Amino acid sequence: MTAEALVSRLDRVKRTGADRWVARCPAHNDRGPSLAIRELDDGRVLVHCFAGCGAHGVVSAAGLSLSDLFPPRPLDSHAAKRERRLFPALDILRCIAQEALILAVAAIRIAGGHPIPDDERKRLLVAAERICAAVDLAEGTV
Repeated sequence: MTAEALVSRLDRVKRTGADRWVARCPAHNDRGPSLAIRELDDGRVLVHCFAGCGAHGVVSAAGLSLSDLFPPRPLDSHAAKRERRLFPALDILRCIAQEALILAVAAIRIAGGHPIPDDERKRLLVAAERICAAVDLAEGTV
């Protein structure tokens, strides 16, 4: 399966580069794109949800299985080169840009003396968690 086949099953897909996309995660109630998708040169498809959904949950919600993310195995399993980083920093920054915008809007409201409702306060915590997850991913600790 190609990444194109996966992204055709997702909502609010945006191409962020060659063989790279962001989209709404099908595994949770996603308001904005928090799922990063990348197809490697060897045909593997990588997915990362910045909200914390696992790859199995993401592909299952899209009606696929984990094996669909991988090309058929070559006879020589050591032939494929290993990737050092799953996602470049620029892709990570693009995925969290919306989260930063949400935080900025909330800061403006707070500075103006407007209260933040509980549901929006919870969304702000999600935004902060996604940004922290992105930092961890960029550092290669995840």
